[in-house]
Amino acid sequence: MKQLFLLVAITWVCTGSAQYNPVGIFQHHEDIGAPGQKGNLVYDADRQVYRLSGAGANIWARTDQFHFAWKKIKGDFIIRATVRFIGKGVAAHRKIGIMAREKRTPDARYADACVHGDELSSLQYRGADGDTTGQVIVSSFHPTEIELERSGNTFTFSAASFGQTYRSVSKQLVMPEELYAGIFICSHQEDVTEQAVFSNVQIIIPPAPGFRPYRDYLGSHLEIMDIATGHRKILHSAPNSLQAPNWTPDGRYLIYSEQGLIKRYEIATGQISTLPTGSARDNNNDHVLSFDGKMLGISNHTGSRRSSTIFILPVTGSDHPEQVTPDTAHSYLHGWSPDGRRLVYTAQRNGDWDIYAIDLATRKETRLTDGATLDDGPEYSPDGKYIYFNSVRTGTMKIWRMRPDGSGQEQVSFDEYNDWFPHFSPDGKWIVYLSFPPDMDPSTHPFYKKTYLRLMPAAGGVPKTIGYIFGGQGTINVPSWSPDGKMVAFISNSGM
Repeated sequence: MKQLFLLVAITWVCTGSAQYNPVGIFQHHEDIGAPGQKGNLVYDADRQVYRLSGAGANIWARTDQFHFAWKKIKGDFIIRATVRFIGKGVAAHRKIGIMAREKRTPDARYADACVHGDELSSLQYRGADGDTTGQVIVSSFHPTEIELERSGNTFTFSAASFGQTYRSVSKQLVMPEELYAGIFICSHQEDVTEQAVFSNVQIIIPPAPGFRPYRDYLGSHLEIMDIATGHRKILHSAPNSLQAPNWTPDGRYLIYSEQGLIKRYEIATGQISTLPTGSARDNNNDHVLSFDGKMLGISNHTGSRRSSTIFILPVTGSDHPEQVTPDTAHSYLHGWSPDGRRLVYTAQRNGDWDIYAIDLATRKETRLTDGATLDDGPEYSPDGKYIYFNSVRTGTMKIWRMRPDGSGQEQVSFDEYNDWFPHFSPDGKWIVYLSFPPDMDPSTHPFYKKTYLRLMPAAGGVPKTIGYIFGGQGTINVPSWSPDGKMVAFISNSGM
């Protein structure tokens, strides 16, 4: 009898496990509500793209029919994706989006970020099993970038067309801690199958209450992104803090920091190695390559005060890096001059944070900005005519530029966001930078926030949003364009 019970238990476990069909980051995909045509999910692992197909009469009223790819998630989350329908479709009211659902029954409680085939985009919800569906319309027509966020019992749908910033709506819903959350499609016709593509799909678990900045860390993704399309690809993920990738001028490697060490990721093979840096093994995320790619500058915490101190060494590493700045006060490296003769950095001197340059031959340090507010993130333009930087002197952190001697300081970006770390395209025509929300302390660039990567002509103009990122500190502190000017590298974060 005991052996029979064990056999039955093993059979039940195997059968139960076989019911699930994991695809990509999702545990399972299935039809909800028995639509007339069976749906499916196909994952292109190389491009990290999901192709979702499905039928279904509707997701509305008191019962739903659709195809759903889900993962069980407890607590708060953010799920984002780039979405588009395939083809013109049969019903204008066909639907795709992101959903969080209590159960897999057709009348269950849920909230979703729903993009329709016509101009409607809305946060749909059912507050009780079998209740009538409601919605809150978001003023974003035909959005391509969507996000569903849960914070307690607040569900927020954020939507934008690529290039724009999010517009958001929220709804309070009492839901259990654990939900089925993922992506969906509904054709709005029970016997008609529609298809859609979901790219840049990420499930983000934000920091838990009690998170301690610079002591507790979320996991990290090393990503690259196509500037023109916004298509992203995760190259490497780690449970600890990865920060600030540089792209080498030969296009072969990404150099980033991890727990004080300098790492090198080989793009062709995915192989990761540690660059030798001698006793400099407490590096922060401010490391920069020379324009010719032969030298690497690092910022290492050195001396009894653990001051951020700049060293230089060959890009292949060295057991004896050369110290450049004194270890008596902080210096954070951000740029080399195109001729390789000077470094430019943010430094704390006499209680003020300003931008300095240092001559590598003479070690003469020159102060380039002089103000009571923070100036940071300096980088030379490829032609050497300007140094771009970010400054909070107007009350909002914005992008500025000046001549290499500090003269001619002028503002470049002007909207309500807090802008950090301008980085030049190789041809000098464009800058990409990180934007934090307007309600954030403008003098900080913290970890683990909803941020934008934005692209703007170097001389100024209307910025274009090209990346919708959960990150911040360590995301793109350093120059990170690909040598052909088509891509950028950066770090995003998640508690998963």
